[in-house]
This record gives sequence, C-alpha cells and structure tokens, in this order.
Amino acid sequence: MCGITGAVWTDPNRGIHAPVLQRMTDCLRHRGPDGEGTYFSDYRHRPPYEAMPGVALGFRRLAIIDLVTGGQPMSNEDGSVWLVFNGEIYNYRDLRRRLEGAGHKFRTDSDTETIVHLYEDEGPECFSHLNGMFAIAIWDANRRRLILGRDRLGKKPLVYRHEPGRLMFASELKSLLQIPGLPREIDPAAIDDYLTYQYIPHPNTIFRGFHKLPPGHLAIYQDEQLTARPYWQPDFTLESRISKQDAIEQLRELLTSAVKLRMRSDVPLGAFLSGGVDSSIVVALMQQQSTKPVKTFTIGFPVPEYDESKYAAMVAEHLKTDHHVLEVKPDALEILPKLAYHYDEPFADSSAIPTWYVSQLTRQHVTVALSGDGGDELFAGYPRYRAALAAARFDRFVPLRSLVASPLWQWLPASGRQKSFLRRIKRFSEAITLPPPRRYLNWIGIFQERQRAELYRDDFLARLTTDPAAFLRAAWRRSGSRDTITCASLCDLSTYLPCDLMTKVDIASMAHGLECRAPMLDYRVVEFAASLPSRYKYRRGRGKWLLREAFSHLLPSEVFTRHKMGFGVPLDHWFRHELKSVAADLLLSATARCLAWFRPEAIQSLWDAHQSRQYDHSSRLWALVMLESWLREWAGEAAPVQSSEFKVQSDELPA
Repeated sequence: MCGITGAVWTDPNRGIHAPVLQRMTDCLRHRGPDGEGTYFSDYRHRPPYEAMPGVALGFRRLAIIDLVTGGQPMSNEDGSVWLVFNGEIYNYRDLRRRLEGAGHKFRTDSDTETIVHLYEDEGPECFSHLNGMFAIAIWDANRRRLILGRDRLGKKPLVYRHEPGRLMFASELKSLLQIPGLPREIDPAAIDDYLTYQYIPHPNTIFRGFHKLPPGHLAIYQDEQLTARPYWQPDFTLESRISKQDAIEQLRELLTSAVKLRMRSDVPLGAFLSGGVDSSIVVALMQQQSTKPVKTFTIGFPVPEYDESKYAAMVAEHLKTDHHVLEVKPDALEILPKLAYHYDEPFADSSAIPTWYVSQLTRQHVTVALSGDGGDELFAGYPRYRAALAAARFDRFVPLRSLVASPLWQWLPASGRQKSFLRRIKRFSEAITLPPPRRYLNWIGIFQERQRAELYRDDFLARLTTDPAAFLRAAWRRSGSRDTITCASLCDLSTYLPCDLMTKVDIASMAHGLECRAPMLDYRVVEFAASLPSRYKYRRGRGKWLLREAFSHLLPSEVFTRHKMGFGVPLDHWFRHELKSVAADLLLSATARCLAWFRPEAIQSLWDAHQSRQYDHSSRLWALVMLESWLREWAGEAAPVQSSEFKVQSDELPA
C-alpha cells in the first residue's frame, strides 16, 4: 500500500521539474512512511528523431511484501517500461509462475515486478488478470504512452488532470495541488452532487478539470490524447439458476479462498471486528487458516446505541482471537480539521470518525487489517432494502399506492428522531409515487431536491445544469428488469460502495499508514454474488440469508439474530452539546465561505429546527460543517468569495 504521483508532458514549457515532483511525493508521506522513490526523464527532441515526452513518477512506500527489494518506481530489464503502483496483487505468485514459464526473469519477490512483466505480455489488458486492489501508472517509452488503471471496485483512489500538452495523476488530490499554476475552480455541480450523496461521485471532483478514474477502468495517454474505457463490466442483468446447496458450497469455497489470499503479508496482520455478520465471518475464516490467535480490533463508545464492543468481544471469545478494544470518546473538535485535510474534498459520511479511530488503534499493533466491507451490498444487508421491496409491492396496486401517498400522512405528529417510525412513514409516503431510482435516492440522499433548492441562492441555482440523480439512475439500470432488491443492492455496489465506503476506509486507514483488505470484494465473490437471485439474499424481512446458511456453524447464533447497528456517531446529540459552539461559528457566521452559494436564512432554519428538537437535521448539518471546514482548510482566510463561484488561489493551498 503506497502513494503514487506523476506526470507526462509533450510541451516542454509545461514540464514538472524535479523539485515539484518531490513536493508532490512528499505530501503523500502518510500513505507510505517506509520509503520513497522517483523517476525523472525530461522532454527530449533531437530532429529528425521523434520527440520523447517528459516523464515524472513519484512513489511513497508502505512496505508489505518483499521488504528489501520491492521499491518503486520499478522498470523492466531495459528500462523501457516504468511503473508506480499503489495496492496489493493477491494472485501475483500464480501470475509469476506463468510469466517465468514464458521466459521472464525476476529480480525481486514483489507483486510490482509481476505487473511490469505482465504488461510486457498483455499490454493494457493486463489489469483484467489482476486479483487485488490497485491504482497503477505505467510509462511505456517505446510506445510513448502512459497507462493508468484502477481496481474493479474502486478500493484504491486515482485522480488525474488532462491539459493540452500534459497529463498529471496522483493517489490524492492534494498531490496534484502542489503543481504551480493549476486553476482551482470549485465546480457548482460538485457541490450539488455532494449535498445529494454526501460524497462527490466519480468521475468528478470538487475542482473543475480534475477527475477520478472510475473503478474498473483504464486510461491511455498517447499522442496528447486521453482515452478511458472499462476493462471490467459484469453483466448485472444475468441471474443464475444455481441450487441452494451449490450456492452455499460455492460461497464457502470462494470466500475462504479470498481470505487466504489476503493473509499473505511480510508484516504483522489482523482484522477489524465489529461483531456483525460480515467482519465476524472474515475473522472466523482467518482463524481457521491461522496457527495462532488472529489479532482483532474494535472500538467502544460511551453511547450504548453506537457501541458494538460487547458483540465483538463475544465473537472474539468464541474464536479465541487476540482481541484489542479501545474505549474512545470521539473529539469532533479535534478531528474536524484532520478529516477536512485528509479527504481532499468535502466528504460527509460521519462514520469516517470511528473509522479514523479504529485505524489509529489498529496501526499501533499491525500494518495490515482485513475487514468485512462489501457484505451489505452483495448480500442485501441494509434495512433500506425492506422499504424498496415494500414500495415495489405497492407499485402493483395503484389504489393502495395512492392511499399511502396521500398528503394526510404528513399531518401525523412530528418526531425529532430521524429514524423514528413516524418519520419513516412520512418519508416513505412522500416518495412512493416516484420512479424506483428517484424514490431510492430520496430515501438515501442527504438533501432532497426541494431542500437543496431552498438552500441555494438564486444565482448559484441558475448555474446548475445537471441532475445529480443521473449517476444513481445509470447504476440502477445496469440490472435491467431484475427485482427491486437486486437493483437497489447492485446500485449501491456501483455507487455508494466505491464513492463512499472505499473512500472512507482508504483515506482514514492510509492517514495512519495502515493497509485494509476486503475479502468480500474479491472480484470472484462479487461476480458470484451479483448473479444470485435475491431469494438467496433476502428472506422474511432480513438480508444475508446465504451468509447465514453458509457460515452459521462458525459463529454464535447471536451474530446472525441481533439488530444491525451500523458504524456511526451520535451526531444529533453532538450538535446540541459538544459540537454546538464550533458548528455555529462555522455555519452561522456572516463570513462563512459557503454563503457564496447558500441562503443564510435556510441554514439558520435547519439549525433552529434541530436545536428545538423539531427535526433531526444532524446529517445535513454535518454535511454543511464538513463543506465549510474543507473551504477553510484549503482556501485560507483571505480567499475571495464571489456570488457565482468560488476560486481557490494556488498560493493559499497547504504545501
């Protein structure tokens, strides 16, 4: 696990000089505290020969495999192919044997060199042979082209900027922002997307002209042209007719293999353990394959409804793991600026806070941790799928749907609790007549369309020309005519998982130099689970049916019967107590940067309704707090605020 950065240029006036490359590399030190490396080749043109583009590659290393000889950038024997790579390739030993059989000679025992030689044989199609998590940049001098590739599920980030005469890329946006003179104009559409989803969906970023390479995609920069295309695009419209017993046996085989592959490490390894279904299964399979107790880690909270530590302790005792618990009292005031800096752009998933703390705890003991990420999306674990299924059933009975959609439901007594039964009834009835994708977005979104319109200033609203729902709608349609639970869960797999969950875990873990591996997101498990009919996932109002059938013999029954808690923090309480003062200073001040776009009276209304317990607006207030914190972290005190747009000056960005 590492940090990568670099550029290729064909215009000698737009080159990346060595000191700039060093700054780009240095600001990724947290991702790779164990070492660094650079490769630099300036633009060359000696007529009548064809010009050779300039190349700069930077690398920060977190040493996991081949601690002695696995440094980067790494080249082939004649130096015509150079590579920087962030991530892990779990099947590299199998690939290496194949490549050695084809005549390739290896100088190291690293997975990195395997990619170099695989590219020599397969070209850009090499990514489809990799089982792992990765962001890769390959410079092919003979063909004068740069190849970028990102893993199938977006576990590792990769951002880039393409301008006339050069292409720049990095693991994190902050690395590109070290390049002098780049325009840093905030995109109004990105703000609208952010307030809809609590993240900015790929391929966009907060800044115009900067992009995220989507998961499962590669990009080729050659002859000043950049082309991107998917190398992995499973057909979600196909549904397997597999029997129950075959499904159970195949899942056991696939997930056991995925866990075994991810236990390969030359440094200490452990696992996150919440006591929920997914992480408990992963730890159980790890313990099956380990000769000593697996190191497991969890955090405890002082608020009982957010504390899963007793369930984690139960599983740890059952499996006889070496269990570690950190009792934390999250300090939102202390962590706010850290989140604003490390996430590079506004990010409003508040579970980034406990993820930050558990990563901090885990890194004190191990360098690699396995997690249960992906289980909810693959096996229909989120409670919201119950609402999606109920709405689909109402769709078949128009008179009943009309009754549920009646405005009379809005006259029910109000509840200040966001997840109260009455609140859920009201939200359900408000969206019941919408098309399924739009309805689903209404339920999972932070600010609904009407709420965003009330928040925005007229001049900002006039600048918005795209519909944020298009991102989710396109993902929903990938499942074709399959049932609602399949459409919703695979939609989450393509949107929420890479843009929110993978971003959250990557940034929080890499801020502490910790590598996280997710066995359930092995692409073989993903393709298998995506093809399953929903009856193997969701039965009698509960998800993860197949996981229970396949692995219940390994764990206490309480793991599969307890109420799903999620991984969160008591935001509603914080905004009335610990966070009240700093949030008010951020959002209600006349100098708030976000007032360039938002109506102060709309923010005040949200604030007052929350403080009076009329409504739980904590998720919306947190989104605004994180946006304002990001603006202050990256823009500085003297940043100019204009009514129509916001521009960050390059000399005001942190080095």
